[in-house]
Amino acid sequence: MNRVAVLIDGDYMRFTLEERLKRFPALDDFRTYRNNLMTAYYAAANNLELENLASVPGGAFYLYRIFYYTADPYGGPPFKGSALQSYEFIKRLEREKDVAVRRGTVKFRGWKVKSRIVRKVSKGTVVQLDKSGIKRNYVQKGVDMRIGLDIATLALKRLVSDVVVVTGDLDMVPAFKLARTEGLRVYVDTMGGMDAEANLQVHSDRVIG
Repeated sequence: MNRVAVLIDGDYMRFTLEERLKRFPALDDFRTYRNNLMTAYYAAANNLELENLASVPGGAFYLYRIFYYTADPYGGPPFKGSALQSYEFIKRLEREKDVAVRRGTVKFRGWKVKSRIVRKVSKGTVVQLDKSGIKRNYVQKGVDMRIGLDIATLALKRLVSDVVVVTGDLDMVPAFKLARTEGLRVYVDTMGGMDAEANLQVHSDRVIG
C-alpha cells in the first residue's frame, strides 16, 4: 500500500492562481481540490489515464497527511476584509481531518509598483506614477524551509512512500533530490497555473498539475 503525504505551498498557490482561486476561500473548495488531487495522484502512480479513472479505488493508498504551509495575515488580529477571510479559513483548515497547518511569518518589505503599471511600461507607455500605482510589499518567510524539512523528515524516517508537492519553487529541488535518493516518489502539482520549471520536472517523478 502506498502512503502519500501532500505538501501545499499556500503562498505559491495564492499568487499563481490569484484570479481563479484565492487561497481556498471555503473548506468545500479545499475538499474538492483534495479529492481531485488524490485521484490525479492515483492515476499517475499507476500509469492510468485520468479521463478513464472514475474514482480512486478504496484501499489503493493511504493518505498520511496534508501539510498546508501559510502565514497569518500581516499585523495580527483583529483582521478585516480579505485578511479576515484568509485568517478564518486557516483556523478552520487546521481542524480538518488529516491536515496539519505549518505557519511561516509575513514581513513588510516596503512598496512595489502594481503589475498593471509594469505591463504598461513594458509596452512603452509613459505612466504618471502616483499612490494608486503602488502597493505594500509583503513577503512570506520561513515556508520553504519548513517544506524542505518536512520532506526530509518524511524521507529519512520512511514515513511515506510518495509525496505530492504543490509548488513552483526551485528552492525545493534539493529536498526533492534527497527524497528520491531515499526511495520516495515525488510528484509536483502546479495546479494548472503554470508549466513546471525544467528543474522541477527533472528532479521529480511526474508533474500531475
